[in-house]
Order: sequence, then structure tokens, then C-alpha cells
Amino acid sequence: MASLGLLLCLLAAAHLARAREATPTEGPTAEVHGQPSPTLEGWEDASEWTSWFNVDHPGGDGDFESLAAIRFYYGPARVCARPLALEARTTDWALPAAVGERVHASPARGFWCLNREQPRGRRCSNYHVRFRCPLEPAWGAWGPWGSCSKSCGLGRRLRSRSCLAPAGDKCSGRGQEGQKCAWSPCPGCSSDSCGCPDHILLGSVVTTSGRPLLGARVSLGAGPGTVATTDAHGTFRVPGVCARSQANISAQLDGFSAGLARATANSSTSAVVTIVLDKLGKPYLMKHPESQVREVGQNVTFCCKASGTLTPSKYWWFHNGTLLDRHQHGYGAHLELHGLRQNQSGVYHCKASSEAGAVRSRSAQLTVLAPGQPACDPQPHEHLIQLPEGCSMPGAGGPSYLDVGRCADSLCPGPAGMGCGAAGSRCCSVSRLEGRRVPCAGYELPVQVVVQCGCRACPAPRGLVRGRVLAEDSGEPLRFARILVGREPAGFTSAQGAFTLEVPASTERLVVTFVDAGGKFMDAVRVLPFDARGAGVYHEVRALRKAPAVLLDARQGHRLALGGQRGRAALGELVLPPGAFRRADGRPYVGPVEASVTFVDPRDLASAAAAPSDLRFVDSDGELAPLRTYGMFAVDLRAPGAAEQLHAGPVSVRVAAAHVRMAGHAEALQLWSLEPGTGLWEEEAAMRGAGAVGRRRRREERAFLVGHVQLRERRLFNLDVPERRRCFVKVRAYATDKFVPSEQVRGVVVTLVNLEPAPGFTANPRAWGRFDSAVTGPDGACLPAFCDAERPDAYTALVTATLGGEELEPAPSRPVPRPVVVGVPEPYLGRLGYRRTDHDDPAAKRNGFRVNLARPRLEEPGEARGPLYPWRALRQCQEAPVTDAHFRFSRVEADRFEFNVVPFREDAPASWTRHRLAWWPNPQEFRACFLKVRLRGPQEYVVRAHSAGGTHPDTRGRLYGLRDSRSVRDPGRPGVSAACLEFKCGGMLVDRRRPDRTRVTVTPQGSCRRVAVNALLRDYLGRHPPPDPADEPADDPAAFSMLAPLDPLGHNYGVYTVTDQSPHLAKEIAIGRCFDGSSDGFSREMRADAGAAVTFQCLEPPARPSLFQRLLEAPASALADVRRDMGEAARAPPLPTGASPGPGDQ
Repeated sequence: MASLGLLLCLLAAAHLARAREATPTEGPTAEVHGQPSPTLEGWEDASEWTSWFNVDHPGGDGDFESLAAIRFYYGPARVCARPLALEARTTDWALPAAVGERVHASPARGFWCLNREQPRGRRCSNYHVRFRCPLEPAWGAWGPWGSCSKSCGLGRRLRSRSCLAPAGDKCSGRGQEGQKCAWSPCPGCSSDSCGCPDHILLGSVVTTSGRPLLGARVSLGAGPGTVATTDAHGTFRVPGVCARSQANISAQLDGFSAGLARATANSSTSAVVTIVLDKLGKPYLMKHPESQVREVGQNVTFCCKASGTLTPSKYWWFHNGTLLDRHQHGYGAHLELHGLRQNQSGVYHCKASSEAGAVRSRSAQLTVLAPGQPACDPQPHEHLIQLPEGCSMPGAGGPSYLDVGRCADSLCPGPAGMGCGAAGSRCCSVSRLEGRRVPCAGYELPVQVVVQCGCRACPAPRGLVRGRVLAEDSGEPLRFARILVGREPAGFTSAQGAFTLEVPASTERLVVTFVDAGGKFMDAVRVLPFDARGAGVYHEVRALRKAPAVLLDARQGHRLALGGQRGRAALGELVLPPGAFRRADGRPYVGPVEASVTFVDPRDLASAAAAPSDLRFVDSDGELAPLRTYGMFAVDLRAPGAAEQLHAGPVSVRVAAAHVRMAGHAEALQLWSLEPGTGLWEEEAAMRGAGAVGRRRRREERAFLVGHVQLRERRLFNLDVPERRRCFVKVRAYATDKFVPSEQVRGVVVTLVNLEPAPGFTANPRAWGRFDSAVTGPDGACLPAFCDAERPDAYTALVTATLGGEELEPAPSRPVPRPVVVGVPEPYLGRLGYRRTDHDDPAAKRNGFRVNLARPRLEEPGEARGPLYPWRALRQCQEAPVTDAHFRFSRVEADRFEFNVVPFREDAPASWTRHRLAWWPNPQEFRACFLKVRLRGPQEYVVRAHSAGGTHPDTRGRLYGLRDSRSVRDPGRPGVSAACLEFKCGGMLVDRRRPDRTRVTVTPQGSCRRVAVNALLRDYLGRHPPPDPADEPADDPAAFSMLAPLDPLGHNYGVYTVTDQSPHLAKEIAIGRCFDGSSDGFSREMRADAGAAVTFQCLEPPARPSLFQRLLEAPASALADVRRDMGEAARAPPLPTGASPGPGDQ
């Protein structure tokens, strides 16, 4: 196992090596001088393009973008199994024909360009590629039922459906299903009832994986009662069954679906049968209803599809929580509403059920517009942006803001005949912009403002989740860990533990499992919050190291402690009886056993970050409900040196009753196991009271709660109590500590840990009881929590927030919390007891706050509008206006300023407009570029990046935007700081006809001179001069200017480039790499000497004596200086306070 990580490293290198060994004669390929795909136009709606990929840089033999390497580095799910076509362009967006290069392409193998095949003196360009893939396969409608298998008695009939997909693709699920069919009783003797005294039936009952099942009840197909019960090996014997009768034999076992099989003769007097039982899993939803907008009189269809071990047979539909009449609406999995009326607006959801349980869908909003009512307000709403220093609006005091307008975040009516409909197929978006000029100190600033909104096609939402997996104890990355989404493989983590996952549009819960390649860590099962609207989210996943294994003798009984690390008493124990071990096929195992029991102890607050899943289960109503944990544990049982897990059972789980002292918890405590495919906990056994046994009872009197479990496929267990005192907590995140409503930040991961009473409180000795995370959207986030109306301090919480690895700061509470700052009015704020983590110790980190979870009282008007909401008021919490009470976080990096000539809200893709001066030219892929600037000086400095058109004739000299950033000190280098400064990437503009190398000018504030430029960057710029020598940037020693590179350079050049489907996530990842000074690392601690592009030497201005000191030493001279300065100030014209951005643009 130790060599597996090295093997994966070699495998990654082998992918590129095999690609470089390819030649144009290997396999079916096409040699192309233009577009490397036979036909790229006229595609039908059944296919779509992937993202762009670039895994190789030209060098050596050429440029190789093999499909195998792309799948390895980006994950196999990023490219379909059989691409239809391939498109390749250089990194400056030119086609191969445009640069005169000979290339080769095959959708099945990838793309390559060989240096030896190019014209003399030319080498291959750097290419990136994308693939055309068919849309996900889908099932067609069910066909009619076939004929019954029997003409009398009980039979079975089948029906089937077709997979609507390109040849060779498969749909998930079953293409055939059956049901019982009954006819009139057969006359005389039947095969199920007639007997042959000298014959015998030999059978076995197993799971789908082949594991034998003990205690299954066996019946003859049509006969009443049980004729046999399976033994420990899953076998049974039934005498008197005729060998050639082909009798139908059924079997049943609690927790499994019923199975039916037909016996077959294996001799003249005996028959055999094997019955396979599926473990009974609760149903799950494959399709949820989608929010839609319609006009009065139109029709609408909501769709709901559930699946499971037993296909759900019943559906119910609800409108605003009220069950709709099945006979009136005639619904099943689909709900169709005809001739809509306005009173049918509201919230709809479905519920599906089978014998295994029920499941509830998410809610969908139906908006029914009155005749003449516009779905999209043509008048833009207010959207304020801060202007650069030195620019102001008339009458503004302090920082000046400009209203650039925004369109409402609303859907428009979809076209008729949409069926289930694609939610948000048309959105309220910008339809017209106008240019404005803002007066600044010495220049005019161009800006585009929104003047009209209208309906247009929405950009396709593609949620993206990125992050890293780190060890909980050491912080080391989990290298090449296998990634499973649900139960499906989705790739590996990188050498730095990084991962990227694209979230399918229909996903409700993103359940991801990280499996350590070396076997040193527990499987990290996480439910990762994501933004369903398409914004990217960054997560840091903590993996728990397995407890050291102990060697057991399988023939003897053993007790394994649950907990007991770090000086704490064990919570309980796992009792293994003698001879309890078996192999996966049911055969007894009697050799040595390596046993490891890893315990997640809720008495340790730090363990919450590494706890598996999200402590939820599906209750009897089919709704997700929270659990409150007393501890989780993972069991690993193996034969020495073997990879296969051993089974064991029955195993007793004993919990010391002294640890369960909350009223009612001892009676409600249950043992749960984790279903890794859904991330939900399912009940295994109830815990019952029992005393100590054996010699332990003579030493001490201890009471235990005992439950019993079989250790089989599932190995993650939980000791939990369902909790019904629940509520939601409203949190919002802002760009600065001014908490301006228009500067809310999306994509922030907010985590709430339910804390137990303070140490020494006698009710419960735990540190935490549950945890939850949510991602902020345009209206913040609502986090579930436990709360109490009678005692405000019965439940407390620790709330933190992160954005791309950056910790956000909550509102301060020293010396006392101020309602206007915290966002909660008095007296509710006092009842909540708000305290930031540095409240008692100013030196502590300011990364979270603690609060009492005092449930709002209905009789108190001041508690009716947040920040806590009752459990059934989730929608009220989600739609609460920003003026209602909420808790606040703000970004620490407030010394960053961004200005775009063409406004674009990065959290609202529909706000993108097709304009040549747009900072982001492609609304589907966002490329973020940063330059690392090192500054030597005694303080921190503000640095500005001015991005303007460089080489494109339509944008040359016209401003794209400004970026200001304050440098950050290097903790290991006194007197040295660095700034990570964003600039507009070079590349194609929105017309995709010609690239523009952005003219970037970097200017530090203060007395600074450029003293060094990265040698590789200087060499690159020298080898890539502008086409027109007049475009060469001026050499100003107080600044650094360049034409932005078209190639994605790396840390060796001091340039950091990240392409992502989320602009915000692309920037956060690039900043993390810039801080770290590497192309694949991530840090929030500045390493100023690593990977810098340019260095400035800054001088401290000479200290001037204070006026008071000068008056004491030379009063006459000091007063004369004051009079002279005041006279010069009165006569002087206004001086500019900021760097001029150059020529503007309307």
C-alpha cells in the first residue's frame, strides 16, 4: 500500500509519455491544417461542448493534448466516453490554419502537434482543446405490459423502456420491470403444491454481492406460510418438492426486498435454487420539480422522479404545503396544471413512497403573471459601485459611489410546450448600456451603466466545487486519493490534494467520498455545499487518520475502546464475541485480525471539522431531519497483509450511560450507519439499558446502553439522538466591513457548529453536538441549528466563514456588541449573547462568533424578523430582505479595490453583456490573471494595476478597468512585502476574431523605484514584442509596464493564471497560488520572495517634527511656515490624488 502513491505518480507521467510517443499513423486520426474537427456547425441539441483543457506545453517533440491525460488530470467525468468531435485553438485563440501549423486530431485519442512536421524554423504553438459530447442519456416512456407468464394461478408480467442515447451509451437504472399477475386458480395439482415424497429442494439466499443471508424465510411461490429458514451459510432444505416441477420459490428477510426464483432440477430426485435479495434502501429522488414562470391561462408541468431498491409506486403533490386532490388533478410523477390562475402561484413539492419509506423533493416556485404584467422590469434597479480615489459625484463626501444599475434576478416565462421545462431558460438580463464619464482629479473616468433590461436566454448554470483534502492532524495533503461522487468514480486528487468537481444540474446533495490511496486515513465522506446557480465554491476537507491497528485472535472474544485518546475516558466499547469473524463470502475466519477503531469524539471541538457526512437522516415523512451525535466511529477489520475487509457479528456496542445525561436522550439514543451513496444515516439498532458484566462488575458499578450490529459492507457508525427543537440562522457575507447591501459576496462557505453547554455544566459533557454548512447566495445563507425558546443558553453555536481558503471576519463585539454593526436589534441581540472569538482576548483570531440559539418568541415583535427563524419558516428565512436582522461577515482583504468600465456582477451570470471593453470576454469560462509584485520597504504599500487595450485596433488605449491592492508582509522577511495584483488577461475579445494583448501598468503608491524584473518574464516579453513597435510600453522607473502574455505562464514568471467556470473562484485560486509562489499550491500566508514578477524599492519619507515640537523649539519660524503653507494652498489649483487611467471610452 505504501508504494501506491508512487505508482499513481508514475501513472500520471506515463499518460503524457504515451501521448508523446503517438504518431499520425497510429489509429484513425485526421491530419488537419485548419479546424481539427470534420464539422463544427449544425450540431443538434443532443450534444454540447466541454470546457477547454490544456495539460501539456510545447517543448521537446511538440504539444500533446491526449484524451487519456486530460481524463487523468481533470477527472474522467469531465469528458464523455465517446466524444463526437474535437476543437483545438492556440492559447491566443487562433486556428491551426491561421498559424500555418500541421496538426493531428482524433476525438477518441486527442490532439498532437509535432515540431518535426512544421515548416523550417517553426515550432508548435501551445494549444488547448475541447470536445463535443452527447447529452446525458435518458429513458423513454414505459411500453405496455406483456402477457402473464401463466394462464392460471399467480404469474408475472414485464414491461420495458428504451434508452434514448447515442449508440453504445447506457442509461442508469433498469430498462425492464415486472409485477405480479393473477388469474383464476389452476385446476388440480400445481407445481407449487404437489409433492414428491422422495425428492428434495436445496437452496440458498444471498445478497447481490453474494453474501449469504441468515434467517431468511422461504416459501413456495403460491403456498401459504414458511417452509424453511436459512442457516448461517444462507442455505435451506425443503423435502417433498418435485425435482422437475420448476416451482417458484420466494424468500423474505427484514431490511431486504422480497425475492423470487424458479427451481431447476440437477438430478432425478433433487432441484436447486438461488434467491437474490436486494438490501432495502429508502427511495431517493432523481428529478426534482423546477421553478417556472407562466402567464395567466398558460399551462405548466412539474416533474418528479424517484427510484430505489423498490421503485416508488405512489406520488403526492403539495401546493403551499397543502395536499392536492389526486382525482381532481390526475397526477402521478408529473403534475400538469392547465389554464393557470393567479391563485395557483406559490410553492410546489412532491413526495414519493414505497415500502422502504418516503422521500420529499425540494420546493419549486410557480409565478403566474397577470395580463400585461412584465416578468422583467425594464427599469434597472440600483447597484452602487465605489469609484477610484480622486473620482467623485457631486455632493459626495468620503468614498464616492456610482449607480450603474442592475437587472432583477428573476425568471421570464418560458416558451409553450416546455414539458417539465428547463428552469430559468429565459432570464431578466441587460438589454442596453450607455456610456458615462465621471469627473476625476485631472481626468475623466469612462463607465458603462445599465439603462434597460429585458428577457433573454439564461446562461447554463454549471456549479463547480474545488478544494483540497488535508490530514486533520498534520495538514499534509491527501495525494492521489480516489474520488467518488455518490458511488460513481470521479477521478483522483492531485499531488497537492486538490480536486475539481462539476456539479450536475439536477444534484440536490453533493455527496463526495475521498479514499486514501495509502490506507492511512478514514474514507472522508462529505456532503459539500454548492451554489446551484452556477457560482464556484471552495472547500477544505479534513481527513481523519486511522487509529493504530491492534492484532486480535479471531477465536477469542475482544473489547475495543470507543474513544479514550488525548487523556479522555472512553465513551464505550465494541464487544466482539469469539468466532465472530467471517470472510465476505460467509466462510468463517479463524486467523489473526488487524483491527482498527477510529473514534470521532464530540468532546473535542477540533474533531467537528473531520466528522463524516452532515448528520442527517430521512424521517418517516420523507423529510431530511437533523441528528445530535454522541460520537462516531469507523471499524477496519482485515487479515494481516490483505486488502479485503472481514465481516463480523453480532457485535455489541456499549456506551457508558454516564455520558448520556440529557433528559430523554438515554431512551432515544440509537445506533446508525452511514449510506455512503446518499450521505444519509440509517438506523441500525436501538440502544437499551444494561449493567456491567463479568469481572468489570466486581471492580466498578457501571451502567451501559447496548446495541447490536452486524459489521458488513458499512463501516461508519454513529451514536445519535433525533432532535426536534430546531431553527434556522440567517448569515450574510459582505465585501467590506461597511456592510453595503450591494456588496454582498456569494460563494462563501458558512459553517455552524452546535456547541454543548460550557465545561462544567452537568447536563452534558460534550463540546459539540452537530455541524452544518451552507453557501451564501444573493440573499445570504440559512443554516439549520438546534435552539430553545425557554432557555436562551440551552444551545449555543460557533459560526465561521471561509472564501477560497480566506477566513472572513464577523462583526466586532468589543467592548459591547452594537446592533447597527452586528445586524441584530436590541433587546434580541442581548438575549442572543453575541460574542466574537476575540471578545475576551484581543490577541485571539477574529474568525468566528459565538451566540446563544434563543428560538424567536412569537409574542415578541422584535424577534419575528431574524436572525433566527422557526424550522417551518425556511422560505421566510431565505427570502428575508437585507433590512431584516442577520449576522454579518466581511472580507479581511478590504484593501482591494476593483473597477470595471463595463459593470458585471460576478455572482450573477445574467448580468454579463457583450461589450468589447468587458473585463471577462467569455461568460462560460473566466480566466483570471495576477501579477506578483514584491516591495522592499518599511511598511505596506497600495499598488495599482491599470489595464487598457494594447494591440487590438478597436480597444487600443481604452480602459478596461483598475485594480488596487495593499501589499502583505512576509512573516519571515522583515521589511519585505508583496501584492498579488489582478490584471485583465490577454486574449480574444467577445467577437473572437482577434486577440488583444492588454497593456498593463503597475504603479506602487509612494516613493518607489523598480529595481528588478523576473528574468524569465523579461525574456518572454522580449521574444514576444508587439506587432507595432509604437505599442511598446514606455520604460518608467517608478512603474512596470508590459503587454499581457497570451500564454498561461506560471510562478517561474511571476504570473498566475487560472481558468474556471466561476470568475470568483478563478480569482481566489489564483490569489492562493500567488501568495504561495507556486503553480499548484495554496496559501494565505505571503511568501514574498517566491515567484515574484517585479521588485520595487520603496523609501520611507523623512520624518518631519510635529507642529507642537517646532513651536517649542522655534515658534517664530514655525508660525511663518504655517502662514506660508496656508497661502500656497489657497492659490494652488486642485492636485490629482490618483494615477490617471489614460484615455477613456464612451
